[in-house]
Amino acid sequence: MIDFGQLGDVVLSLPALRAIRQKFPNARITVAVGKSCATVIDLANLADDKIIVDRVALRDGAKIKSIFQITRLIGEVRRRNFDFVIDLHSLPETNLLAFLSGAGKRLLSQRESRSLDFLGSRSLRPPRENKTLHATDRYLSALKPLGIKADKVDKVSKLTARPADLEFVEKLWTKNKIEGLVVGLFPGAGHPSRRWSLENFASLADFLTRNEAVKIAVFLGPEERELSNRVKQVFPPNTIIFDNLSLTQLIAAQANLSLFVSNDTGPMHLAAAAGTAVVLLMDEAAPQTYVPLIPNIKVVRHGRIDEITVETVYEAASELLRAGRVSHLFS
Repeated sequence: MIDFGQLGDVVLSLPALRAIRQKFPNARITVAVGKSCATVIDLANLADDKIIVDRVALRDGAKIKSIFQITRLIGEVRRRNFDFVIDLHSLPETNLLAFLSGAGKRLLSQRESRSLDFLGSRSLRPPRENKTLHATDRYLSALKPLGIKADKVDKVSKLTARPADLEFVEKLWTKNKIEGLVVGLFPGAGHPSRRWSLENFASLADFLTRNEAVKIAVFLGPEERELSNRVKQVFPPNTIIFDNLSLTQLIAAQANLSLFVSNDTGPMHLAAAAGTAVVLLMDEAAPQTYVPLIPNIKVVRHGRIDEITVETVYEAASELLRAGRVSHLFS
């Protein structure tokens, strides 16, 4: 299976991968995936093997290096003698890879003005992509020629943290004297227009600390690490900052949270897949079709993301925290 999407895309494609595994329980499934998303495939525990691809070098690197990467990738794929290739992401280069794989059967997702549909098998032509559907439903729709029915599939993406990472997080919690309810905040995002201000996150942390008796943990990825000093300056003094966790450690930490408040970005999808309640902050232009399909989520949105008030986000967060407390009492 070819799954070259970004982090959130790959997480949302996991129900489709699960459906393929259930349809072909005895098949050996290999997933070709971007380097930054390989961990997601490992933790999903649905594939037997993976081919890791540097998507950035492949698409945006120097032409000579891109040609070398493509040639090497085609060679590796052909050596594996695949019988069947499914291309969920379906870009011209991934369609070409499917065709050159030598596989006798090729199912290519049909994406408007992006796919080379003629390179797929005629008998395995999926319906044209419907952009009004949720991303997970679009991935599942591509599998219709296999007899997979989207309405019969569990559409919640699920990731299980490794025992070693859970043990690491347990020691991290002990080291930082973290007890009781913990709320994680992720102030980063791929583009500044998708970020709620750091000052707003700090005010939210103050509201939650004073009114909900929770511990605040701020998570920063490699792109946000330079924010660490500012976080120390503007957040409540007892805030814990985690800015050097691996992806597997991040997921294990998220699994130990009562709530994760985040902009629309990859780590938010990881928290949802780890089973954590989520408050998602979005502007009105952001599509709803990528919101995680979990029951314990509140989406807070406005025309521009910084028009969202701290009070509105606090209300959504406290509602989920109360629901979590009640479910814990009766579990």
